[in-house]
Amino acid sequence: MLILLPPSEGKAVPRRGQPLDLAALSSPALTGARRTVLDALVELCRDDPAKAAEVLGLSAGQADLVDRNAELPDAPTARADRIYTGVLYDALDVATLSTAAKRRATSRVAVASSLFGMVRLGDRIPSYRLSGDVSLPGLGPVAAVWREALSAVMADALGRGLLVDLRSGMYASFWRPGPELARRVATVRVLHEHDGTRKVVSHFNKATKGRIVRALLEDGADPRTPAALAAALERLGWRVEVGPPGRSGTQLDVVVGEL
Repeated sequence: MLILLPPSEGKAVPRRGQPLDLAALSSPALTGARRTVLDALVELCRDDPAKAAEVLGLSAGQADLVDRNAELPDAPTARADRIYTGVLYDALDVATLSTAAKRRATSRVAVASSLFGMVRLGDRIPSYRLSGDVSLPGLGPVAAVWREALSAVMADALGRGLLVDLRSGMYASFWRPGPELARRVATVRVLHEHDGTRKVVSHFNKATKGRIVRALLEDGADPRTPAALAAALERLGWRVEVGPPGRSGTQLDVVVGEL
């Protein structure tokens, strides 16, 4: 099973740690694309900070994020599970997982990244700012870079297991599984139901996804089909509705009534 998460917009900033080593990251086939995006981002932030703030969608009060990007090659790194923060990662809370669940997290969880394409929780990365909808001067949309690069590595990363896709729409555009993988792809959506009406509530959607991943890791379940994943989630206490199979997989709706 491969659980694919979105990154967080905000990130922790390590005070110490070895500098970034692209060659040491998982999925080494992505090293060339990672270098290309990194160089374009660093050059922009180093040579034209005002333009960088505009391109990255930053306010005047976020100039420190431009400076941080400009120093990425020499910036201290930490494990990705310590860099990514926010509602989903707070709910997942890797640091407090059991020893066995931490081992599963290392092998079963990956994070979509605008800068690195995909990283594992144990990969050492610096704090950076680059959203998935950014188009870098001289390079173009980062999503287009990753659509090309990820298509060659995701099947290997998935192996023979089930893909549990928890990415947001922006990061789902980086790579979409083809029909040949559809029977092994489950896209999970969280819906809040109140007075007969269902909708996605952003904060609660993220928190519930974090709790789902945590529960799966602690439980040790390794479902191989969307239906088996739905059964595992129901056993763990969630109400799940399984959609019809599609060309890109099967959608599972986790319906919750309490915020």
